[in-house]
Amino acid sequence: MAGERTIVVTGCSSGIGAHCARALKADGWRVFATVRKPDDLSGLEAEGIEAFLMDYARTETISDLVGAVLERSGGRIDALFNNGAYGQPGAVEDLSTATLRAQFEANFFGWHELTRQVIPPMRKRGQGRIVQCSSILGVVPYRYRGAYTASKFALEGLSITLRMELQGSGIHVSLIEPGPIATRFTANALAKIKEHIDLENSPHAVDYIRQLARLDGSGPVNRHKLGPEAVYSVLKHALNSKNPRPHYPVTTPAKQGMFLKRLLPADLFYRLMRWMD
Repeated sequence: MAGERTIVVTGCSSGIGAHCARALKADGWRVFATVRKPDDLSGLEAEGIEAFLMDYARTETISDLVGAVLERSGGRIDALFNNGAYGQPGAVEDLSTATLRAQFEANFFGWHELTRQVIPPMRKRGQGRIVQCSSILGVVPYRYRGAYTASKFALEGLSITLRMELQGSGIHVSLIEPGPIATRFTANALAKIKEHIDLENSPHAVDYIRQLARLDGSGPVNRHKLGPEAVYSVLKHALNSKNPRPHYPVTTPAKQGMFLKRLLPADLFYRLMRWMD
């Protein structure tokens, strides 16, 4: 155990987190995986992955996690993969401030708290990797994804600033920016839009019909959607490369979006994004 590299991976109940936790374990890492629900612990533990309950919106669970990992690992945390998040769809004018605040608690403030708590043991050893699973929506905007987009734009800015501040410490920070990935993300987003948005009485009611179709799977299939293994491919580079990149776009739409944002005048780019669905 003493020689194994250790990594904390969040959001491991399914999707990207679950796949990456298992793949890292297979590649020789000692994986400390987090989930929010007790029922999701046993599946990971059965595969030899050390699993913990943690909720980004509850600071005490973050401190408990870090304390438990440091105790089990002898004070060693080599890497952190911040991944657990959810998307709150809805037009900006339909979002209550409380709903927006909840999005930031789960997607931004909790990530910041966990990141801050793992940096001291990394500094002590003079090395570490912090990888943030952002989104292409942290780089380009998208209609009816304002809450999620805002949380990821904030994450991008904070993480790149942290990367610059940690230069020379041996700790590297990278952002993974996936486009469409086959996970339960859209199913969770469907529940959130129904929970927090007045779909029938909104001035965007007609557009919401199309948005709901995209989320419930009854609309057109996204032919560019990849599996979570596409994220793991770049995660390995961010964790193992001597010079990890600041940005790792994943999927064709993500790469195209970044390219077009650099290429086109701002007004033309945003008008183009306005009509993308």
